[in-house]
Amino acid sequence: MVHGRSLCHIVTSLIILHVSWATKKIGDKPTIPEGQKSLQCGSWTKYSDGGIFTSPNYPNKYPPDRECIYIIEAAPRQCIELHFDEKYAIESSWECKFDHIEVRDGPFGFSPIIGRYCGQQSPPFIKSSGRFLWIKFFADGELESLGFSAQYNFTPDPDFKDLGVLKPLPVCEFEMGGPEGIIESVQILKEGKASASEAVDCKWYIRAPPRSKIYLRFLDYEMQNSNECKRNFVAVYDGSSSVEDLKAKFCSTVANDVMLRTGLGVIRMWADEGSRTSRFQMLFTSFQEPPCEANSFFCHSNMCINNTLVCNGVQNCVYPWDENHCKEKRKSNLLDQLTNTSGTVIGVSSCIVIILIIISVIVQIKQPRKKFVQRKADFDQTVFQEVFEPPHYELCTLRGSGAAADIADVADDFENYHKLRRSSSKCIHDHHCGSSTKGSRSNLSTREAPLLTDTPNQPAKPNLQPMNRRNILVMKHSYSQDATDTCDIDEIEEVPTTSHRLSRHDKSVQRMACLIIYFAFREEFLQL
Repeated sequence: MVHGRSLCHIVTSLIILHVSWATKKIGDKPTIPEGQKSLQCGSWTKYSDGGIFTSPNYPNKYPPDRECIYIIEAAPRQCIELHFDEKYAIESSWECKFDHIEVRDGPFGFSPIIGRYCGQQSPPFIKSSGRFLWIKFFADGELESLGFSAQYNFTPDPDFKDLGVLKPLPVCEFEMGGPEGIIESVQILKEGKASASEAVDCKWYIRAPPRSKIYLRFLDYEMQNSNECKRNFVAVYDGSSSVEDLKAKFCSTVANDVMLRTGLGVIRMWADEGSRTSRFQMLFTSFQEPPCEANSFFCHSNMCINNTLVCNGVQNCVYPWDENHCKEKRKSNLLDQLTNTSGTVIGVSSCIVIILIIISVIVQIKQPRKKFVQRKADFDQTVFQEVFEPPHYELCTLRGSGAAADIADVADDFENYHKLRRSSSKCIHDHHCGSSTKGSRSNLSTREAPLLTDTPNQPAKPNLQPMNRRNILVMKHSYSQDATDTCDIDEIEEVPTTSHRLSRHDKSVQRMACLIIYFAFREEFLQL
């Protein structure tokens, strides 16, 4: 029993020792932090027209497990020529899958690849097509070799040989900061950094608050010479303006949003003389990673932005969470502003308007008005009858019975006329001055009066044509029946009349016309 227990303890101890030895062996494998790798990637000497860089420990063997990236940038309208020294040795492998050198034509690891090299033979002469070369050296954990040394220099770009040497570029830099802001290319002209005909290479430095990062979103973007990165582009750097920190570069027709991992972002715009109409507008937003603070808004995309950016009419989050449900908030904010800031001004203005309205009403009431007398449509003519109303006459027609009428009858008519005239004065006086008992008017009749022919000796013709007949117009007088015995004339036959259909004014006009016609007839008769 004791022997069995001892055996179990021995087996357990051996297992523990084996595990401890394996863990130590694994831990002995060298691991180099990211920051330390960059410091142990060999030497790099830069000049105005070129430079030299080497692998780590060159001309000695390079250490295992290393990855070094070298990005070379030339000036505008220049290219890069790269030469490798003959003292060159890198672990050989099929397709250079292990230790190798990789060269790409551009500033990124996804730029077009020029070649991947390893073995004992140095790479050939390399020339870039543009301003950038991306070079990576990789070494695994086994079989280290001598390494390499490379020299580069800048040469004029043949694509711009007709344009000649580029003129010195103006200094063009901007400083931005805060919770948000707008970066736009029009600032170059607004702030006088360069003229509209000069090539520009401008940089905007964005500095976020402490412990914050930067989110970039393009609002407007257009390159005049699209897909020609040599002539115009917009580049984004994360952490510094060096080419090693180049995050993104846009020179085509579209530009994507960029999320930086540091609090320092650099926006760079390059445009030559023939690309100055290229433009862009970018919104930057400072944010922090969750958990969010009390004065922050969570964007549901691992972003915490300042509360002042919520419902400001601009999308500051990756998705528009900060602009949703803003109608109710805007209404409440408007009421708060009216109560707190503008309430006093609005109240005072309303009181002034009300006072002015009251003063205007009082002035209108106190002001003297013109008096208008309404004219009556009809006056009672009976009141003014004594003064204005003339005697009432009616128009009657006396037709002669024949050409052989007796002159004596005419003389009788005139005698009756004189009687009528004498009686008329009395009738008119009684009509205007006396009282009426009968309250009716008499209708005087007319009697036919013979006409005298133009020659008295000519015998009378029993039937005369209407053209040889004469009409005699006499006046018929209408009056009140105050003195009927004096005013009635029996000799005149009653003739139907339509004078009662006319108004008093029309009757007066007819009576005046009758008087005129009568006196005209009288003169003609006397001449006969």
